[in-house]
Amino acid sequence: MGDKRTVQGRTKGSLSALIVPLEDRRTAPREPVSREGGCRITELLLGNTERTSRLMSVSTKQQRIAELAKQSPRMSFTSLNHFIDEEWLKEAYRRIKKGRSAGCSGETAAEYGEELTDRVRTLIDCAKSGSYFAPPVKRVYIPKGDGKEKRPIGIPETEDKVLQRGVVMVLEPIYEQDFLDCAYGFRPGRSAHQALDAIWRELMGMGGGWVLDVDVRKFYDTLDHAHLRGFVRRRVGDGVILRLIGKWLKAGVMEESGLVYPEEGTPQGGVISPMLSNIYLHYVLDVWFEHEVKPLLGGEARLVRFADDFIIMFRCKDDALRVQKVLSKRFEKYGLTIHPEKTRLVEFLPPSKRGTNKSGTFDFLGFTHFWSLSRKGNWVVKRKTARSRFQRALKRVGEWCKHHYHLKLQEQHKALSLKLRGHYNYFGITGNSVALREYWHQVRRLWRYWLNRRNRGNDMLWSRFLLLCERYVLPLPRAIHSVCPANP
Repeated sequence: MGDKRTVQGRTKGSLSALIVPLEDRRTAPREPVSREGGCRITELLLGNTERTSRLMSVSTKQQRIAELAKQSPRMSFTSLNHFIDEEWLKEAYRRIKKGRSAGCSGETAAEYGEELTDRVRTLIDCAKSGSYFAPPVKRVYIPKGDGKEKRPIGIPETEDKVLQRGVVMVLEPIYEQDFLDCAYGFRPGRSAHQALDAIWRELMGMGGGWVLDVDVRKFYDTLDHAHLRGFVRRRVGDGVILRLIGKWLKAGVMEESGLVYPEEGTPQGGVISPMLSNIYLHYVLDVWFEHEVKPLLGGEARLVRFADDFIIMFRCKDDALRVQKVLSKRFEKYGLTIHPEKTRLVEFLPPSKRGTNKSGTFDFLGFTHFWSLSRKGNWVVKRKTARSRFQRALKRVGEWCKHHYHLKLQEQHKALSLKLRGHYNYFGITGNSVALREYWHQVRRLWRYWLNRRNRGNDMLWSRFLLLCERYVLPLPRAIHSVCPANP
């Protein structure tokens, strides 16, 4: 399992029957490229608004880039910056999230958009002439996991976000032709629920197995710049794009202690960071595992990765132990470290195969995966909200109620309803009704507790609160995503 580049045309021999074929789901361009006489979809998109015309033009350019990338999988693009023009960056500005916190200067997206045309033209000139200066990234810390650790988050300037989004819009059509089916995070048309669906189908298809739950220690902070530049150059040879990426990697980070210049890593929270992390792990992990490791295994195996979080499922324990042993060496070669305490190998077999009433569990993407009996009496993989995520969500609701219990009941009801719907939108999957119902009950309990603090008389008894809830009804739990059959 040495470090090799992607092997083309490897002869699998007798092992071919033991390898799970991966369906080719590489994201295709959203719209067909216009050929002789144009295309029907393009005609349907024709309109009189400036935004529609701009979107059509950007989409057409992205289709052309995707076509070239697909036709020449080993080609390095040396001329990409000419795509980044005024309408391209205006579309990039439209795609950035406007409600996020401002950077070090405090300039919001709305303020930047007041003189968008002039600002974009100046930005293009600076970027292509090489005079663009990547401003420092504002760093804040948010609780991580159980709250004992904190995760550093970088907040770029609005102008930096626009330019980074413009570069991502150029890189995305190229790498969507290269990224493998096992990668789900921060890709168009892919989601965490699709990754959960893939895990469920693989484990059910194998009838259980061994799950290698891997945690990469401080991935975004330890990402090696030299290796990253080498990976990017395999597909991108445009000097302007490479220079901009280099400046973003070297940009300073503004903390309370002052301005620092990290020699490794990329700020988590930046617009360009998810793309760079996917490129890095595509070569370090995905290609290596799919093309070099899997052909050497004795049984089925499947990798599912979402950004820097990933698990590997094996049918055979020996295969799992071999990969676990070599995985840390592979990552160390590229400056990454596998967390020895948080990485574990789980015997994820149904109790009927283990000869015991207990089964191993593992957490991934906020859900605890476990075996349980279905209504028909069959052992199936089920998911419930992970305890850490459940407690974290309730803590946030409690903090909000603590600081806003003085608001009018209508305003509190509206805000809590939005929080509940947001929770259901992610955790509302088939089989998670118990955890959803408990979350709904705990939110009501917290709301009553803080309403009771409004008056010194503590007169918000449950009987009165239940009458209040008949007027201000909080959304009931419901399953939004059916990622597996309800009754196998």
